[in-house]
Amino acid sequence: MKRQLYRVSELAQLTGLSVRTLHYYDEIRLLVPRARTDAGYRLYDGNDLLRLQQIMIGREQGLALEEIRRSLDDPDFDPKQALLAQRQQLVQRAQETTRMIRAIDSALSLLDGERQEPDMTQLFDGFDPTRYEAEAQARWGETDAFKESAKRTKRYSADDWRQIKQEQAAIYEAAFSLLQAGNVPSSIEAMDVAERHRLAIDRWFYPCSVALHAGLADLYEADSRFAENIDKFGAGLTPFLAAAIRANALRHPM
Repeated sequence: MKRQLYRVSELAQLTGLSVRTLHYYDEIRLLVPRARTDAGYRLYDGNDLLRLQQIMIGREQGLALEEIRRSLDDPDFDPKQALLAQRQQLVQRAQETTRMIRAIDSALSLLDGERQEPDMTQLFDGFDPTRYEAEAQARWGETDAFKESAKRTKRYSADDWRQIKQEQAAIYEAAFSLLQAGNVPSSIEAMDVAERHRLAIDRWFYPCSVALHAGLADLYEADSRFAENIDKFGAGLTPFLAAAIRANALRHPM
């Protein structure tokens, strides 16, 4: 049977990823096509598609691109065992999501007056906020940034948080548009977006110098939870934004 090959445009249509993202994956040696046409067009086979599925699963789990590449290139990597482990993680996540949905339903019933004497513990079933609070306190509790952020955010209203979320989304969307357009992180446009990102942190949370901002860039790439949140706005955005932040820091006096 003839092996089916896919051009990059066909793979983009099949997966929903942009052509620019697939080109970027090739550039960083994360997903290198098995072949090319005489004219130089990329051609992907079934093995490439399986590797791309692993990349997309890794991104959904919040892993950094470099972490995914190292895992997939490990000689001991077993695709079947990886899929079995990922399936188990998704089943567990689905169970937790179901519990959280039940908690939300309980809150809706309470608001609608359907329950006169509700069990308040049901409102928090499926949530475990203490693990995040304890970690934040342990990692940053004694820093001036943590104290200042806690002081400021304590007085924020729902409208404030809505504005913060909208501003953050606008910055990430602008950064991803530059990535898709082929801008390099050190371009003026990308550095300007990175500066917008720094000033937003400075305005809403704590004084954020360019040196501190550059340190945050390292954290975004090292901690999968930050990468997962940023990459919701586009695949490959975390390393692009991190590099733009570092480039922006270099053009400012420390």
